[in-house]
Amino acid sequence: MSRQFRHDFDKLNRLPPYILAEVIDLMKSARRDGGDVIDLGMGNPDLPTPPHVIEKICESARDPRNHRYSASRGVPNLRAAITEWYDRRHSVSLDPDSEAIAVIGAKEGLSHFVLMTIGPGDVVLCPDPAYPIHQYSVIIAGGDLRNVPMTADTDFIANLEQAYSRTWPKPKMLIISFPHNPTTQVVDLPFLTRIVEFSRERDLMLLHDFAYAEICFDGYKPPSVLEVPGAKDIAIEFISLSKSHSMAGWRVGFAVGNREMIAALARIKSYLDYGMPQAIQIGAIVALRGPQDVVRDNCEEYRVRRDTLIDGLGQPGEGSWKIEKPLATMFVWARVPEPFQAMGSLEFSKRMLREAGVAVSPGVGFGESGEGYVRFALVENRHRIRQAVRGIRRFLRETSV
Repeated sequence: MSRQFRHDFDKLNRLPPYILAEVIDLMKSARRDGGDVIDLGMGNPDLPTPPHVIEKICESARDPRNHRYSASRGVPNLRAAITEWYDRRHSVSLDPDSEAIAVIGAKEGLSHFVLMTIGPGDVVLCPDPAYPIHQYSVIIAGGDLRNVPMTADTDFIANLEQAYSRTWPKPKMLIISFPHNPTTQVVDLPFLTRIVEFSRERDLMLLHDFAYAEICFDGYKPPSVLEVPGAKDIAIEFISLSKSHSMAGWRVGFAVGNREMIAALARIKSYLDYGMPQAIQIGAIVALRGPQDVVRDNCEEYRVRRDTLIDGLGQPGEGSWKIEKPLATMFVWARVPEPFQAMGSLEFSKRMLREAGVAVSPGVGFGESGEGYVRFALVENRHRIRQAVRGIRRFLRETSV
């Protein structure tokens, strides 16, 4: 007779239920039963990696010199390439040896940095709603999370000041992300300047997840937090090639900024990994230093998908759903139509999946302040999005509440 396993995993028990999994499981079940579900839920880019990048990765993979362990901080040329990108796009000067490090996707870099610098008793401020790892990384590290509401009808910085003043012990870190996932909120440089001043005055470490640095539309250009004078005194910024260069599965990311914070991340990574495979690092160098047409083309494709979805749903008539167009990210953040508000975003998402054949993410899965909204990910082609529009409008028109 086998012995029953009785160990308790305390850190896992601290994690809240993963609400988004309910919709994912429902979608998988529908597909197993032969249903055609249009997946606009998970933000998993469908656009292909540029051919010249793939060719370089394949060429490098055939070289035995790239079969050995790599450096967890990233090869020197890769760190130089990301600092060159910052200089070109944001006029930010960075030392590739002390102010830049390669990470295995921004998610890995951010979560390991939090793990290294936060422990029991440390308080971290984080917007609500938020990309889940921003909040979960704090819980996994054993820290205490203080959610700060970030909604369309409130002043986030005023909420931030109030949260700080009412928290004891005083927070150690602030995690932000603009352009924002899931709400698609964008900010300007004066806003980030206020955030940096807030953090400097209170001796807070500032983490900025800049994953959507280049996915922007209609003339908007997202600023880097490192453009703010003095930001490097307290800030680290995470960026990746997942969306801009369609390299999500290759897991290419970077952290740049304050050298002490970069050194802390380098130290934890030296214990945990040997970095990205070197062939992928070489491909990432080509992506950053080569032609940037792919970035422009990806932005245009996401813009057209955005307009196809929002213009289609907003057409007059029964089943119309008015949604504001975002200026950045590959998402659309939509308030649940008024007749369906009472059922909540999770139940609304489930019903839309069952009755319209379209999967979206319920806003409550990103935090309490996300209730009443759903997030569309623009990860299906235009034809499928038009199909989704027809299904959603029919669902809104025919569903009784």
